Amino acid sequence: MRHGKKINHLGRTDSHRKAMLANMASSLIKHKRISTTLAKAKALRTYVEPIITKSKTDTTHSRRIVFGYLQDKETVTELFRDIAAKVANRPGGYTRIIKLNNRLGDNAEMALIELVDYNEVYGSEAASAEKKSTRRGRSKAKKSDAPAAKAEKVAEAKVEEIAEETPAKEEAAPEAPAAETKEDKGE
Repeated sequence: MRHGKKINHLGRTDSHRKAMLANMASSLIKHKRISTTLAKAKALRTYVEPIITKSKTDTTHSRRIVFGYLQDKETVTELFRDIAAKVANRPGGYTRIIKLNNRLGDNAEMALIELVDYNEVYGSEAASAEKKSTRRGRSKAKKSDAPAAKAEKVAEAKVEEIAEETPAKEEAAPEAPAAETKEDKGE
């Protein structure tokens, strides 16, 4: 029985699976986007994301560990030089899987796996997301600001109404007594 064994063996031996995932990870790092079956894409995600996380710390030790997985010097150099700089602020989730149409030959579910920071279509959203800080709950300041803002608008409207009505009354009222006092003084 397979209780608790969550790794997808992809119908291959251990050595074949490790070699295939290493080759796919190298291709993903070089080309930033590859098309494969959905099962392989999901297996590749769990394989390559820890490697990208390891590349954030550029030390000899981490380079040797990553080289042990990828077995390609050029790929390791590109990973540590280019990709690590782009994903430095991202706390995980470096890849995106997009489902495609089924393959014509055997009707296999196909998917596109890509590095999130290298997609030009979503580039503007990624730039705005970096500036925005992440908050899980509601801010107390926003709750208190909303009623205060409404109260300020209502108060301003009342002040404007009063200001419009008051000058008309003041103009009429002071003129009459002022005219009477002038007439009283003149007589």
